[in-house]
Amino acid sequence: MEWGVILAAAAAAAVATLIAFVVWRHRRARAGAGPRAARRADLESVPEAPSASERLRRGLAATRQRLAAQLDGVLGRGPRPLGAVLGDLEEVLISADVGVGTTRALLEPLRSLAGGQASAETLREALADAMRTVLMAAPPPEPSTKPWVILVTGVNGVGKTTTIGKLAALYVAAGQRVLLVAADTFRAAAIAQLDVWAERTGADIVRHEPGADPSAVAFDGMKAALARRVDVVLVDTAGRLHTRTPLMEELGKVARVLGREIPGAPHETLLVVDATTGQNAVSQARTFREAVPVTGIVLTKLDGTARGGVLVALRHELGLPIRYVGVGEGVEDLRVFEADEFVRTLFAEEPGDRGV
Repeated sequence: MEWGVILAAAAAAAVATLIAFVVWRHRRARAGAGPRAARRADLESVPEAPSASERLRRGLAATRQRLAAQLDGVLGRGPRPLGAVLGDLEEVLISADVGVGTTRALLEPLRSLAGGQASAETLREALADAMRTVLMAAPPPEPSTKPWVILVTGVNGVGKTTTIGKLAALYVAAGQRVLLVAADTFRAAAIAQLDVWAERTGADIVRHEPGADPSAVAFDGMKAALARRVDVVLVDTAGRLHTRTPLMEELGKVARVLGREIPGAPHETLLVVDATTGQNAVSQARTFREAVPVTGIVLTKLDGTARGGVLVALRHELGLPIRYVGVGEGVEDLRVFEADEFVRTLFAEEPGDRGV
């Protein structure tokens, strides 16, 4: 009898233990379901990276919104003589830093519209076509020799060194071996910045101590480029006047050293300008072109200004092609410039554009 009681008690305890274990596992599973579900929901809700066209659209938002609002103000007044409309359009374009000469060139094709009057849509399309015609340029030269040497210049503060780093990233991503030459020896920060970009992108770098002769760095850079058999060389340069030699004379000297060591170098000379400076960017470009044979423009900080019209002025007044535009901080935000895409995005209307 006693054994029967003991066995019954043991069985009841085992069942109770099993039930307790099952309940514990069930509660634990329920407690963990919330965080797991939340984590799964978080992963599912992570937005996709914006496309290239979306990044350009965002980068041009300020300029586009301003242009859209002002064009609506001019073209939405009902039928008016063409001369009056063109006078108002001239003010709109000049206020967007297109410049007087470039504005007149853009409006000239519109003066021949039939009947002395035209619909708002016709005028908008004609203006977009005129801008597209001004901005069109031959594609950049394909590297035809190794190493392909690109000299990058511009005043301090325009994003020159950052642009070089982003260019390095683009070339490395395309399978090219890249060498950075830190010839802006008057800014220790520029040398350090290129060091970071070299490490980040996997590019090689040639550098001297701050204050060294920029031409000596350029010389060593060309020797290293040949010895290491690199594909592309990106040469940084000083962007300010300093006490030893005028900036433009120094730039010319660096360019001559490049050409002496590698025939034909620099094969490209890119001038980096800041879109937020408006018409001052045109003045800078004229000055730098006197020192070195600039072959193309990189326009940075386009996402931070409503003065993007200066891009059209740079192309028209100087005859220099726009090679790249910067529309954000990321490497992918340095975009190869395409005139048709730029104009199409600039004139694209969105509901939020009106009334800005």
